[in-house]
Amino acid sequence: MVQNTARTTAHPKRAAWSTGGTTFAGVLMIVGGVVGVLNGIAGIATNNVYVSVGNYVYEFSLTTWGWIHLIVGALVAITGWGVLQGMEWARATGVGLAALYMILYFMFLPYAPIWSIIAIAIGGFVIWSLVTADRTGTTG
Repeated sequence: MVQNTARTTAHPKRAAWSTGGTTFAGVLMIVGGVVGVLNGIAGIATNNVYVSVGNYVYEFSLTTWGWIHLIVGALVAITGWGVLQGMEWARATGVGLAALYMILYFMFLPYAPIWSIIAIAIGGFVIWSLVTADRTGTTG
């Protein structure tokens, strides 16, 4: 009987990319979360930070957007720290929060279009990185 060792033996190059990508995703989550918290604080403190858009389907008050950014940003930053620590719950939660982060910034496009597009791209990378990461815990 021949055993299939392809699943148990990690390819060194793939493991390095996987580990590096996961680490970078954790750092991006922390930075994106902190920026989200700062955006939230700015939105809560004053309504003059973002230009108010006319009739938009996803229209909230800027204070509401501030609270949304503050809460989601804090959750993303905490989860990013968990990803850097190698916690399995953080990877699963990170995928869900990155998807929520992307949806949030899609809805926020009229207020900050350039940053929203960048945030959506970062969220896509984070999801890709966390889903393709090596689950065996081996780094090479």
